[in-house]
Formats: sequence, C-alpha cells, structure tokens
Amino acid sequence: MLRTFYKISKRVLDITFSLFLLILFLPLLLVVSFLIWISDKGNIFVKEPLRRGLDGKEFRMFKFRTMIPNAHEELLENPKYAKLKRKWEKNGNKLSTKEDSRVTWVGRILRKTDIDELPQLINVLWGEMSLVGPRPTYTYEMKEHLRKYPEDIKYLDNIFTVRPGMTGIWQVSGRNSIPFHKRLIMDSKYVDKMNLFTDIMILLKTPYVVLTRKGVYE
Repeated sequence: MLRTFYKISKRVLDITFSLFLLILFLPLLLVVSFLIWISDKGNIFVKEPLRRGLDGKEFRMFKFRTMIPNAHEELLENPKYAKLKRKWEKNGNKLSTKEDSRVTWVGRILRKTDIDELPQLINVLWGEMSLVGPRPTYTYEMKEHLRKYPEDIKYLDNIFTVRPGMTGIWQVSGRNSIPFHKRLIMDSKYVDKMNLFTDIMILLKTPYVVLTRKGVYE
C-alpha cells in the first residue's frame, strides 16, 4: 500500500515539477539551442550513445550537445583521436573538459554550469526518467563493466526495476569520484529503500552540489 502511494506520488511530483521547470527555463533552453546550432549547424541534442532505463530498455536521454557532431563515433573510429581514445580507456572512459579537444566552446560553458542536463526534464515529463533515481547507464559502459565484474548483474537488475533519475544518490555523494562498481551498489541500495523523504533530501542537496562542482571530473 505504502509502495503504491509512493510510486503515484513520485510520478505526480515528476510531472508537476518537470512541467514547471520546463516553462521556467524555456527562454534559457531556446538561447542555448540557438548557440549550439549556430556554432557548427549540428544537432542540438546528443544523439548517441543511448542509455539503459526502466526494464533495461534503451532510450535517448535528452542532453544538450557539448561536443563536435558524432563525438563518440569520432573517438572510437577516427585515427585523429587515437591518443585521446587511449587516455579515455585508461581513465575508466572519462576525460576532463580541459583535455578533451572534442568539446566545443559552448559545451565548456554548459558543462561548467550543468545546463547541458536540463533537457532531461523532457524525459521526466514523458515518463522515461524521474527527477530522482539511479544514474542512467550507457549500454557499452554496462557491457564492458560486466565483462570484468559479472557478479554485478544483480545490482543492475535491481536498478532497472525503476526509472533512472536526473539526480540521485550518486550525484549528491561524490559523482565522478565514485567508481562505477560502488555507484551500482549505491543506486541498488537506493532502490531497496527509496521513499519520498529520501527523494526530497536528494533534491535539496542537488543545487549545492551543482554550484560547488563537488565530485565533477573537470
């Protein structure tokens, strides 16, 4: 009974706040969209790679493009980025904004402010994401991790029983300073114990984390 009430309440909050924030930030979203488009005439949102969400299904997470068009494919296939790719792989599939030459001038500003994350409100409104939940996982990231740690499938299976979130326990607890394995454990524990009080506390902590850049790999 309590679980059902929580799910309904959570969805009502998701719809209400995502719609309110989309209207509130609409002028900013339009300005950012225009700046991205005039910089290189490419897509406004990131096309690939896809993420895994509820029931492990792939979905396109809306996020402002901060890199050159087809940046992920360029990194994997273009010899020009061979050295950068080796560094990316060695560093756990992460690159700082300063060392990643694929990041555009607009992208650097967006990443510094986390404005690139705002379009995920569309995913929340559509029901693909929630305001609070586990961090959505890249398909390639998941497969690569499971090759090394197949026992972690139990955490992913649990995480995939709920919608991923724009923010969550991982984001307010250290973000990129937390290894992928520990992130899965944290998100899985959140799923086991999630409730409205925890969600509200995470939402209240998120602005501080964004402003202080705590745990951000820059």
